Amino acid sequence: MLTFSAYLSLFISALGAATLLPLQSESVLVALLLSQAYSPWALLAVASVGNILGALLNWLLGRYLEHFRHKTWFPVSAARLQQAQRGYARYGRWSLLLSWVPIIGDPLTLVAGVMRERLWIFLLIVGLAKTARYALLAALTLNWA
Repeated sequence: MLTFSAYLSLFISALGAATLLPLQSESVLVALLLSQAYSPWALLAVASVGNILGALLNWLLGRYLEHFRHKTWFPVSAARLQQAQRGYARYGRWSLLLSWVPIIGDPLTLVAGVMRERLWIFLLIVGLAKTARYALLAALTLNWA
């Protein structure tokens, strides 16, 4: 049961960290890797899947909430949304390679939904970026050189 709860904690922290919530999952992953009680490959898979699903949640929010942008409760100002849209239009889908970067990565995934990026392209690029980030973190933590 302890094993399941560790993987579940990692999954939830990775999922939450990929949303617009101010969370991070790297410390959870590093702690579990350093404990040497869990498979590094399983940890890498769980963290990656959770983080990709969190990004997918942002994409869905962007896709379906954009038509509410004129409401007073909308969480992003019109100017900020327009700025993000211009940036995405300028750099395109390849900007999603930065989806793993703190502060800018989560809004990028939201804007990808607003810009109607195709789901399979979104998942491919974001999956690559987020998995590579966790793989590099695991490699550095476990001294895989």
